[in-house]
Amino acid sequence: MRIPRIPLALAAALALGASALAGCSDGDGRTDGRGGADASAPARASAPPPDAWIPGHVAKMSVQEKVGQLFVPTFASRADALRTIRRYHVGGLIYFPENFGSPEETAAQSNALQKASKIPLVLGVDEEQGIVTRTPFITRFPGNMALGATADPAQARAAARVTGAELRAVGINLDYAPVADVNVNPRNPVIGVRSFGSDPARVSRMVTGAVRGYQDAGVAAVAKHFPGHGDTATDSHTGLPVIGHDPDTWRKVDAPPFEAAIAAGVDAIMTAHIEVPKLDGSGDPATLSRNVLTGLLRERLGYDGVITTDSLRMEGVRTKYGDGAVAVRAVQAGADQLLMPPDLPEAHAAVVAAVRSGKITEQRLDASVTRILRLKQRRGLFGQAQADPAKAASVVGGPQHEATARQVAERAVTVVANKGGVLPLKGRTVAVTGPKAEALAGALRAQGVRTAAPGSADVTVLTTDDAGAATAARVRALGGKPVVVAALGSPYDLDSAGGAAAAVAAYSSGTESLRGLARVLAGTANPTGKLPVPAGGQPVGHGLAYG
Repeated sequence: MRIPRIPLALAAALALGASALAGCSDGDGRTDGRGGADASAPARASAPPPDAWIPGHVAKMSVQEKVGQLFVPTFASRADALRTIRRYHVGGLIYFPENFGSPEETAAQSNALQKASKIPLVLGVDEEQGIVTRTPFITRFPGNMALGATADPAQARAAARVTGAELRAVGINLDYAPVADVNVNPRNPVIGVRSFGSDPARVSRMVTGAVRGYQDAGVAAVAKHFPGHGDTATDSHTGLPVIGHDPDTWRKVDAPPFEAAIAAGVDAIMTAHIEVPKLDGSGDPATLSRNVLTGLLRERLGYDGVITTDSLRMEGVRTKYGDGAVAVRAVQAGADQLLMPPDLPEAHAAVVAAVRSGKITEQRLDASVTRILRLKQRRGLFGQAQADPAKAASVVGGPQHEATARQVAERAVTVVANKGGVLPLKGRTVAVTGPKAEALAGALRAQGVRTAAPGSADVTVLTTDDAGAATAARVRALGGKPVVVAALGSPYDLDSAGGAAAAVAAYSSGTESLRGLARVLAGTANPTGKLPVPAGGQPVGHGLAYG
């Protein structure tokens, strides 16, 4: 039997509760000071919580249905997704670029998927913005490190609210964001500019803003990657990183943003496929570690929301065990959702067998299913999981959303060095070379800056995009005229820009970031960004202004 989108018993209880609440104030809104209009009136029964029906429903589900709720696989086509929903009773699906059409088409597809499922689906996407983006039509924002450079949680909240509203308009109700990792390793190949920065306090504030922004828009937020992926030089997509943080370092550096996310009511937390020997000596990745997921996240941090794994296709979680065993071990460790299993039939069968053999108790399984249904309840999916295809396009990419992206991009631009006052550039002839040179030159001309070919200009702007140590040689190759290095990716490029007259971080090569950079370089806008990581020989919080 299909679950009603609002259970009838719950609807009646809510109506009774609303009726009771209606009598709690006088006509002008005043109360008796104790929460009631009349202290002598008999006490009324309070309404049950909105999710009070969930444990009873879980008790009626079959083992196959319960296990299905744990899985969030990929899908190749709508037909493939419908088969998966009907056969495995999956709890959700994750969108990738190939799954999108236009906003209207995507909304219609999301509706079809929801209609096929007895229980509303989590329809998720990995839409961090910046360098990790999956949604082809969404309003583009620079990534988290740019937001970190604004040092303003309100900007993180506004950006997440826009992204969340556009996702919800096409039927996507969960975003695998924000990244809560503290990037303390400049050589980190997998996090970097996906992080808000290297200062745990600043990252915590920005994570709080982002979580609230997504959830303001009715989209579940997922803080990632627990217990913290910010200090590694190995990519967990291709190997198993080993992080040497001891419990004290973890508590001071890695834990605060996750504690902040929990305090903000985050819907889910994603695990990291990393080994942290000083937190768990088993040699298993955190995704499969009971010490990490249950011991640290559940018991020490007190988190009782959904724990989702990172993609189970990544090599970081597949180095020791087969794909079926990985799924079972993740649940035993404390995970609730199993994201992107490489072989759904194998993983589903393995978990079902583990429940029937007692390796996973039914009580443990029920706890995960209850958390998953509560997440869906909180995000309103039992009330209305359908999108409105006719309105989808009008929500996506509107002028207010574009203005928010423009503001974030411009406020992020950070002037790290400005020797001899070479900036601003207006009044000088400028050459631009490097990645996105033509686009930046055009944006400078729009701000009234004269541009010319390299060699015939007063100043050269050298753009970099994760050039690293090669930046120094590129500066030297431009000769004796002043050079301005503009980092369009990692601000760590500026560590090798000591020979330049000026150094600027934009953190992104997106259209709005290039426009914001041009406005700052030209002097049309006064720079306000502050470094979220040490770069260019300067500490976190450094940033120059004009005048």
